[in-house]
Amino acid sequence: MISLLVHLVVTAALLLLVARFVKGVQVDGFGTALLAALVFGFVNAIVKPLMVLLTLPLTILTLGLFLFVVNALMFRLAAALVPGFSVNGFGPALLGSLLLSLLNLAVAAVLGL
Repeated sequence: MISLLVHLVVTAALLLLVARFVKGVQVDGFGTALLAALVFGFVNAIVKPLMVLLTLPLTILTLGLFLFVVNALMFRLAAALVPGFSVNGFGPALLGSLLLSLLNLAVAAVLGL
């Protein structure tokens, strides 16, 4: 349970970092980032597996590259559900979701999460 909370706080901090570096991604504050990280986690746990299953032929056809598109769509969906968190366009969603994933992977490797 503690590691889940740590991961949530780390993801919120990384989301603020992503908003600083990716033009088109805005987060109003840490509270908004915390809520956005929670919603992004739920979206990735509930909606993303269904989207991956529905787009499986296209994912196979593109040798897995379409999963980047699915991840960007989940990022935009989280932004649509959280007030104070916005993503303006598909490009920032793609870059923001990719950067957030890479940063999460790096932090998890360093912290052992």
